[in-house]
Amino acid sequence: MPAPRHLDPRLLRAFVAVAEELHFTRAAARLYVAQQALSRDVRRLERELGTELFVRSTRQVTPTPDGERLLPYARRVLEAQDELLGAFGQTRPLLVDLNSPGLVTGRRVLHRARELAPEHELMARYESGLTGAAHELLAGRLDASFGRFAGLDPALRGGLEHLLVRYEPMAVVLPEDHRLAPLQAVPLAELAGETVYAGAGNPRTPEWTDLARRLFDGRGIAVAPPAPLAVGDEEFERIMAKMRNPILAVVDFPAMPRTVLRPLIDPVPLSPVSLVWRKGLVHPGFDALRRAALELSAAEGWLRRPVDGWIPAMDLDLARTHN
Repeated sequence: MPAPRHLDPRLLRAFVAVAEELHFTRAAARLYVAQQALSRDVRRLERELGTELFVRSTRQVTPTPDGERLLPYARRVLEAQDELLGAFGQTRPLLVDLNSPGLVTGRRVLHRARELAPEHELMARYESGLTGAAHELLAGRLDASFGRFAGLDPALRGGLEHLLVRYEPMAVVLPEDHRLAPLQAVPLAELAGETVYAGAGNPRTPEWTDLARRLFDGRGIAVAPPAPLAVGDEEFERIMAKMRNPILAVVDFPAMPRTVLRPLIDPVPLSPVSLVWRKGLVHPGFDALRRAALELSAAEGWLRRPVDGWIPAMDLDLARTHN
């Protein structure tokens, strides 16, 4: 492979996006450029290197041996460029997934990070669940997210790092005329015989459904079958009102019309929330995000567990190993 005197980092960024997505349309969307412009950049890089980097067909894109050889070098060059620009305050926005707009933990960490690093742009995204976000993290379309790290598929965890931030008390959302609505807190035993919605069937949130199944096991509580996937708060509220199942949530879950939110007790179930990011991430805004997570976790006592707190054993084991 002949070595050119100069390489535009933009061409390398286009190459890496295609190599990771194996699809020109998805790679173009990831970089916010037109597909024609992306294809043009890849072909220009091929001309400058004097070699073909991809085998293209109508159905798939596959790196050639030279493409596979170039990929680790290109990644290191781009990481070095990002680090250099960050050192001089010239860097891209840090993209932080908060799952959904109403959840509090990630939002508070992001707001504090913006206070710590006002010179950097930290932008919120909403991917619904950590599993959905994990795929975006690994593809480079997101930088950080929040959620239950132990609930991810081990194949996804392998490319990610995490910092445990909070044990978030869990709750249940009830129709306002539900038999348990008059209670100020709902003992888990009172949910026996109920069918509770916990996101079953949603491909973006299996870590939450798994947490529910572990909590309900042996307590006579059923996980509600998959419901139509609702997009947006209004549709979610409409579907849940129609089904009338209690909804497993956390104590900071946003209010919904004609419902009440009640904390769960006896025991107090806790949802482990971690800050999650891609291995090797270098970004000055991320340094502020991690500092904010550590600061708030300590100041708010987010990792203190009640005496009767419940956490899955696998989550506790992972916390001991990684934190």
